[in-house]
Amino acid sequence: MTDPLLLAAATEATARDRSRTLEEPKWLLDERLDAIRRVAELPNESNTLWTTYLDLRALRFGEIEPYATVGVAGTAGEAALPEGAAALLHVREDTIVACVLSPEAHAGGVFVGTFVEALASRPEVLRAAIEGGRSLPLGDRFGQTARAIAALGVLVHVPDGVALAGPIVVRWSIGAPGRALLSRTVVVLGAGARASLFEELVSPNGATPAPDSPQSQWWGTLEVSVGEGATLDVAGEQDFGARTAAFVTRQATLEPDAALRWALAQVGGLFVKSRIDNRLTGNGSRVHQAEIAFGGAAQLFDLSSYTRHVGTDTTGDLLMRGVFGERARGHIKGLIVIERSARGTDSYLGEFGMLLSKKARSVTIPSLEIDQPNVRRASHASSVAPIDEAQVFYFMTRGVPEDVARKAITLAFLEPVVARIPLLEAQERLRDLLEAKWASAHGVTSIGQAA
Repeated sequence: MTDPLLLAAATEATARDRSRTLEEPKWLLDERLDAIRRVAELPNESNTLWTTYLDLRALRFGEIEPYATVGVAGTAGEAALPEGAAALLHVREDTIVACVLSPEAHAGGVFVGTFVEALASRPEVLRAAIEGGRSLPLGDRFGQTARAIAALGVLVHVPDGVALAGPIVVRWSIGAPGRALLSRTVVVLGAGARASLFEELVSPNGATPAPDSPQSQWWGTLEVSVGEGATLDVAGEQDFGARTAAFVTRQATLEPDAALRWALAQVGGLFVKSRIDNRLTGNGSRVHQAEIAFGGAAQLFDLSSYTRHVGTDTTGDLLMRGVFGERARGHIKGLIVIERSARGTDSYLGEFGMLLSKKARSVTIPSLEIDQPNVRRASHASSVAPIDEAQVFYFMTRGVPEDVARKAITLAFLEPVVARIPLLEAQERLRDLLEAKWASAHGVTSIGQAA
């Protein structure tokens, strides 16, 4: 019987067909089959603390047909790099339209390409990164769905000791009515490497679908391995169209003294389910995570974060913030686990929601599981509230108009992520998106004009 809350294509037959089409080795087929078995057995929400806060009612899985294959445009290797970028991979619907490296990245032996290409040139890197399901949470049904029936796999490999000055840009342009792309992105940083990754999720050509058109979906992963002493910055900007749903699962494993920084912004889409898993297995590893969402209309953002401390003297600093106007909803959930081996842990989780209207809703659910009393810090904080009227009053006493004060407070609430977007052009674009979101929530079409 087909599950009405999952893609009809999530079957063993589809998994086998994808593997056969891509001429994958047996070990990759085994990966798909293991995943599809898990999809059949897992609930949509495996954390019983959060079950009541998963709402898929707005989604129309029955009208979605996933792409079976992804082709490569003949001009993909001739595309122009964004200014300052080390590499660009751009996927538009079911076609790779750009895949280029800078001279610096090419000289350093950096690889950005599909699983098919990786199996020909770096099979040992790919296999070591993902075999046995180690790069995705095995209890997450949505991530396992991508693992089972993804039509495209991407590998980003930065070898030992290589340092890139500019970001690797991975861009997904998705939004064709009635279609879905399922993909996997695997990022491997060798020991001592330094790099940044910028993932853009946008509508193709900025297209706006009709309100009654079929929905579209993107199911993606970001499976990160940060080697000993390596440093990775990951920034993401999501601005899908109003009829697109996104399911994204990100997991990172950090080796000794590795460092990872997340800066993720969720702005567009009909529905967004975002999960981040951080596994600090190496002694002295550290992760800093900031994720924001700005919702309007009837958008729903389901954001969850898991951080597991395994090594000694590890550090986690996790911040999640959401602003919700009109009838938008935000479910912000997090769990920190400190295992018995994780002596000297320093970990903090903050979840904060701001409501701009009486019909907007948000919940924040931070949690701790501590099995090691010898820690430097293990704490969490959360709140959901309207804009602080005391802050508004402070601005107004200094001659700032009330509407300007409220806008400034809201955008400043989200700025910690905006400031960490690596490309200046993308950073300014995100600020423009947030300003437009504010204007829409307050019936303003331009500065100072009522709609």
